[in-house]
Formats: sequence, structure tokens, C-alpha cells
Amino acid sequence: MLSRLNLLTRHLSRPRAFGSFPSVPSSPTLVPRPGPPAMTSAHAKPIHTAACLIIGDEVLGGKTIDTNSPFLAKFCFSLGIQLKRVEVIPDDEEDIIEAVRRMSSHYDFVVTSGGIGPTHDDITYSSIAKAFGLKLHLHQAAFERMKKLSKPHPMQPNFDWDTPSPGLTAKLRMVELPFDPQIPAEQQAVFVADDMWVPIAVVNGNVHILPGVPRLFERLLLSLKPALIPRLSDPEGKGTFRFLFSTPLPESAVAPYLTELAAKVEPRGVKVGSYPRWGKKRNTVTLVGTDKAFLESLVREVEEGVQGKQVSREDELDPAGPDQVYSQ
Repeated sequence: MLSRLNLLTRHLSRPRAFGSFPSVPSSPTLVPRPGPPAMTSAHAKPIHTAACLIIGDEVLGGKTIDTNSPFLAKFCFSLGIQLKRVEVIPDDEEDIIEAVRRMSSHYDFVVTSGGIGPTHDDITYSSIAKAFGLKLHLHQAAFERMKKLSKPHPMQPNFDWDTPSPGLTAKLRMVELPFDPQIPAEQQAVFVADDMWVPIAVVNGNVHILPGVPRLFERLLLSLKPALIPRLSDPEGKGTFRFLFSTPLPESAVAPYLTELAAKVEPRGVKVGSYPRWGKKRNTVTLVGTDKAFLESLVREVEEGVQGKQVSREDELDPAGPDQVYSQ
């Protein structure tokens, strides 16, 4: 899988359309499910919730550490989108089909990561196409951008874009995307960066297919932000706020107060959290919500309730000397 990632990195980071190449048929037993318009539609569904599907045997096998779901979590938090689920599954067609169907039906914004390279185990495009009863078509614009922005590997000196070859077939796998003839093509594959040929394929209106290479995943996701902001519950993009409180009390001591506080603020969309810091003298309490003014109004009460202080980072009030472990 490492060679796949290296190849994908080389090709996606350089300057290149659904076209005339033969399509790959999907399962005849599957019927396209109706879904909301793609993200570029003026009537696209508002985004409140999100889910992330990490696809790759290498992650489950411990060969690669997943950094894409933490990045997506921070991205969603900054926009006020509630990331509700993160799953890691293998490069297995049945697993991909089941997971992507379920996530698409339950969440507004679904992001997949991995499995869109040139090798035999890169089956994300074909599996997601089957999940929604679609066929794969060559995306001509992506192919043209690929030819313009990428260069053949030095170990392929005789490679030619116009001559059929196993190498060309492998490259075409990366631009054969799920295609729904009932939706405008420009809403099904979106280019978000002029110097990258890879598009973000959008399926069933809310499934966004991204590469697993972290630097590509991160750049594409950040470049997608302007298209997402108009669909947020807070179009101004104020996002979600997290207030931190450092307390010297053990969790068992603050638990009764936090239980009462959580019940009181829950109707205002605020979540209360309590986090032990093992081996440290101070623990952390958090308030998370989208109404900054309301959160600010709670600061003094929470400081008194946990006998602590609002901080900008968890270790702000840690003593300079060695810590002693206390019971929680």
C-alpha cells in the first residue's frame, strides 16, 4: 500500500474531464437512491452533522497512522459542524458499500479517505458507485488536468498519454468516477485548487471522496471550505467554542455539580465535559457550544462550582515541580 500512496502523492500534487471512455458497469441489482443535490447546487441541503469513513487495510494493520480523521474533526469543530461518527474499515467492497450507504442516510456531510489510487486494492470509487447503483465514467476534465499537471515516473521513460498501456490503465483508475446521469456533471466532481488535478467526487449529494494521503486530504478539505460555509447553520462560520477550566478537585468531587450544570445548559446546546489528567495535580472541565455570549456568562459560575479557573490550555496552571498522582 505504501507504493500506492507514493504514486498517488506524485500524481495528485502536480497541472488536468465525464468522457468517451467505456464505463464500468455496476451491480445490476442496485437501484440509485434519491439524495439531496450535490454541494454546488443552490438548493443543497444544509449541513449540521458529519461523518468520516477511513478506508484502508494499512490503517487497520497498524502500518499507517490515521491523521485525517483528527484533522477533519478540528475542521468540523471550527465550522460548527457536529462530527458524529468516525469509522475505519478495510479495503473491502461489502464493508465500503454498507458503511457509505448508512452514513449517507444519517449525516449531512460525509467524507471518505483512502482507496482512490491506481492499484488493484484501490476500490473506493467502484464500491461507492455500486452502493448507489451508479456506473463509473472517465471524468474527462480530470484526465486532461492529470495530463497537464503530472509527469510520468522516471522509471516509465516510454510512457505516452495517447498510447494504451498497463501504466495508462492504472492512471485512468484514478479518474473513473461514479456518475449519476440525473445530476449535472459539474455537481458530481469539484475542482477546488488550480494546481491539483484530483477532483472531490460527490456522490448521492453528500458523500465526498478524498484521497488518503494526509497533505492532499488536508489541502482539498481546506479548499472545500468556501463551498460549505453557505450551507452551515451559522453561515458566518463562527464555528463552535470550547471553554477550558482547570480544577484541583478530583472528578468524583465535581461530578454532582457538573451533572446539575449539564442538565441546565443542555437546552441551550451546550455540552459539559470532564477529563482527568492522569499523573497531574489538576483536571480539566470543558464547556462546548456555539453561543459564545452564553458560554461567557457561565464562566464565573463554573469557576466557583469546580473551585478552579478558566484557562487557555490544560497545562496552564500546572506546578513547575513533579506532579503527584491523586485518586479521581
